[in-house]
Amino acid sequence: MSEAREIVIDTSAILAVISEQPEKPDLIRLTRGTTLLAPRSAHWEIGNALSAMFKRRAITLDTARRLLHAYADIPIRQTDLPLEQAVELSQRLDIYAYDAYVLACALNQRAPILSLDGGLKARARELKLDVLEVSAR
Repeated sequence: MSEAREIVIDTSAILAVISEQPEKPDLIRLTRGTTLLAPRSAHWEIGNALSAMFKRRAITLDTARRLLHAYADIPIRQTDLPLEQAVELSQRLDIYAYDAYVLACALNQRAPILSLDGGLKARARELKLDVLEVSAR
């Protein structure tokens, strides 16, 4: 039996799926039959994104709860990574730690990245990582 292909998914892609954004069908298509991976930080980054939406008055607590339930339904294997590696990537690429965690995850797992974040995708390409693309809607 062959092992399912692994894909590293970032918060932008997760949020697009749980909040029913136009990219959702393409994201689902690209991930069907795969194992989704993310650094452990993705869990907390989802919370941070929801708190930012509260500050902009873009969502209610009920909506946040609905999004959290949708997030909980997505099977994502959270992975550990060396913090020093992420800090080095952060300095080398001049990026925030959250992006460095995703890149380190992809490097360590030898897996492509699925993201809607243009900056993260550019840095992934600099590291010669495979980047999965979603069609623009």
